[in-house]
Order: sequence, then C-alpha cells, then structure tokens
Amino acid sequence: APEALMQALEDLDYLAALDDDGNLSEVGIIMSEFPLDPQLAKALIASCEFDCVEEMVSLAAMLTVSPCFVSPSTHLEEAVTLRRRALLHPHGDHFTLINIFNAFQQRECSRAGLHNGDDGWCRKHGLSGEALRLAGTVRAELLEVMRRIELPVSPPAFGTAANALNLQRALISGYFLKVGGGCAGPGRAVVPAAPLPSRCAPQVARDIDGSGNYVMLTHKHVAHLPPACCYLLRQPPRRPPPWVLYHEFTISQDNCLRVVSEIQPQMLVELAPQYYLSNLPASESRDLLMELREKLVAAEDAPALPE
Repeated sequence: APEALMQALEDLDYLAALDDDGNLSEVGIIMSEFPLDPQLAKALIASCEFDCVEEMVSLAAMLTVSPCFVSPSTHLEEAVTLRRRALLHPHGDHFTLINIFNAFQQRECSRAGLHNGDDGWCRKHGLSGEALRLAGTVRAELLEVMRRIELPVSPPAFGTAANALNLQRALISGYFLKVGGGCAGPGRAVVPAAPLPSRCAPQVARDIDGSGNYVMLTHKHVAHLPPACCYLLRQPPRRPPPWVLYHEFTISQDNCLRVVSEIQPQMLVELAPQYYLSNLPASESRDLLMELREKLVAAEDAPALPE
C-alpha cells in the first residue's frame, strides 16, 4: 500500500539510510549488505562504534532465527522455569538471549564431535537446539559480511558494565523508531490513533504507573510484558522497568511485547535524531523527552569552566 511504502521510506530516513535526494546514503549502502531488517542492520553497524560487535552479532542472529524457547510439558514447567532462571540476565531479554547463545556455544565446543550431544541440555531448559545451531550459522555469515566490507570487530566483553551500556546504545541507535509512551493508568481508555498491524517493528515503550502496562506513543496502544519476560521470571520479582526497548509487539494474539530490555530515556534522547523526537505526537512522554533534550542541548552549549 502507498501508506506502508511512505512509512518505510520515512523510517529509512530516520535511520540515516537515505541522502537528501532519496538515494541510499553511505550508511544505507552498508546496511543493505546485511540480510537483516533495517533497524537491526543499523544497530549492528552502530555496535562497531560502541565496541560491542561480538555481542551484537550474536543477538542479531538470535533475533533472526525462530524463537529458541520451547513450551515444556505441563509436568515439567516448574523444573524448566527454575533452570531458565539461571540463564536470565539482569539487564533484560536481549542480554538473556546472548547468555543463552553463549552457554549453548560453550557446550557445543566442549562436546565437539558428539552428534546432538546438547539436545538433553536444551530439553531441560526448554530450548530449541535446532534454533540455536541455526543462530550459530547465521552469526558466522554476519561476521563474514562484516569482514568482507572491512567493518571493525571488537573483542568480546560480555558481562562488563561498560559493555552493557554500549549494547544499549547500539540497540537504541537502530531501535529508536516508533518511540512509546506510558501506561494510561486505571480507568483511562487508550484508543489507537491508527490501525495497528499484527506485528510492530522494534520500539521503545514507557510504563508510568508501575504496573507493567506499556503504551506506544505513535499508536497510543497499551501492551503488557509477556509471562516469559525476564523481569517477571526473576525471583524475587522486581517492579517493571519504566522504559523498555522491545523487539516485537503482537496485538493479534496476547497483546504482549516480545524481547524486552530496560533503557534510560536520557540515552534515547542522546541517540535519536532531534527531528524524530519533535515529530512525535503530543503526550506526557514526548514532553519528558523534549525536556531532557533541552537540558542536553543546554549542557552542550554551556561554556567550559576554566581549569
């Protein structure tokens, strides 16, 4: 449809993939080298700047293949949930996917030569060995593309505080599109501003009442954390994060976000284009982001203090 085409072009423009004439920019040409959606390709390119390529390429592979989680039999649910908790990462689902991939790869290396030797481990954790092996293949292909076009590949640093921040920066660089707002709160209806597709592109959402209900600014639609989200599985449970980046939103099934990780709005303001923030529909969340943006600009324009 013409509307979908125009939206796609606008998204590419926000991602700096187009030049002033509407042709692919230098960034857009590099993005087109990857068999990934534009947001994920931009995040992978940004990981070169933020020195987290090893982790981002693993995450890109995990997000590209079929979901690695398998529903266990009813009588095994409790045991599987307990084992999965050991793989949860405090920074969110994106980091948990990297944890799972790394754990599987370590077992693959230690059990080299054993055919399907890790299927038992996968069953115990409610994971798909087939999806994880395919993710390894996809990861190798993505790394080959990066080497072919001579993009820098930083060494692994997963688990450090600096690496976690850099991963968040890289993700936001590609996933700032369709920034979301806060929960409507009890008794307040939220009506979509436009028809929603069954699946929405990666977004950022905000929860303002602390109940785990998130609303997207562009659609003004409330969604929820899925039962398998790391923030709900952790023990003891914690309050849901106020701002999250998520990979997918399904309205047709359970109205839940998919693959959710906490971010800081200050980081979003730093990395999203100014004209994108200005074009957001009016809302409390937009006002908050614009206020943060004004403070950031004021700090940048302030004269440096003499030493």
